[in-house]
Amino acid sequence: MKHNKKRNTAFAYEVLTRELTKAIVDQNALRKDKIIKILKEHFSSRTILGQELRLYQAILETKNIDLKIAERLLIETKAAHGRLNEKELFTAQSKLIAAVNKGISKEVWGTFVPNFKSLASINSIFNISTPVKKKVLFEQSLIDSMSSKRSSDNSSGDLRALDNLAYNSFIKKFNSKYNGLLAEQKEFLNHYITSFADDGFELRLYLNEELSRLTALLNKAATTKHPEAILRKTEETVCYLEGFRKRDFTEGDLNKILLTQELTQELFSND
Repeated sequence: MKHNKKRNTAFAYEVLTRELTKAIVDQNALRKDKIIKILKEHFSSRTILGQELRLYQAILETKNIDLKIAERLLIETKAAHGRLNEKELFTAQSKLIAAVNKGISKEVWGTFVPNFKSLASINSIFNISTPVKKKVLFEQSLIDSMSSKRSSDNSSGDLRALDNLAYNSFIKKFNSKYNGLLAEQKEFLNHYITSFADDGFELRLYLNEELSRLTALLNKAATTKHPEAILRKTEETVCYLEGFRKRDFTEGDLNKILLTQELTQELFSND
């Protein structure tokens, strides 16, 4: 059975978030804005694609649970997916595909996604046209992945090994191209990119801790012997970070926080 990855909601989301990462790092504001607009329009919690995406994530993000709980989770997730309106879902996917093709590029569908096989397996169990035998095999593989039980089947082990090799290859290429980013900047970008899946909940939690960390470092810098110009800029940045807590996050804050992370790194480096 041929898998149509363009109609795999989770795959489409993964592709767009990866393209968004590239656009942000490359400082391609136009492309970034187009991708963000598509993500917000098609994957918010109020849309049917957003609802389906969360069902994919319920399976993908669950690890090391009891076997019976994994089986129950899969049953409930399938049932929830069965309650989605099939025609509405198909129409929403068609609109998304058209928006990506027209607004970004058809080439993005060729973007490498390391967990593609897992996404395809979930798509197959959600698809009512999947043959029963194949569906059962896919389900068992996903249950094994979610639970502490590990399949002794060599093919599944080979599959995981191949996924790991592909993922490591991708990470190596990504880090090679974007090796100028600090670890905290990469973490911030990751939270920002994935914030569209939960309406920014995880991003807000992360920013609460990160802004506290940055504020503490800048306050510390203000008490040490730095040139007056640096002290003045440090105080201005602290005021900005404190004021930011009282309002919503905007795209304009993205670069400011990235620069603040770089500033703190430079202030406390030995160079």
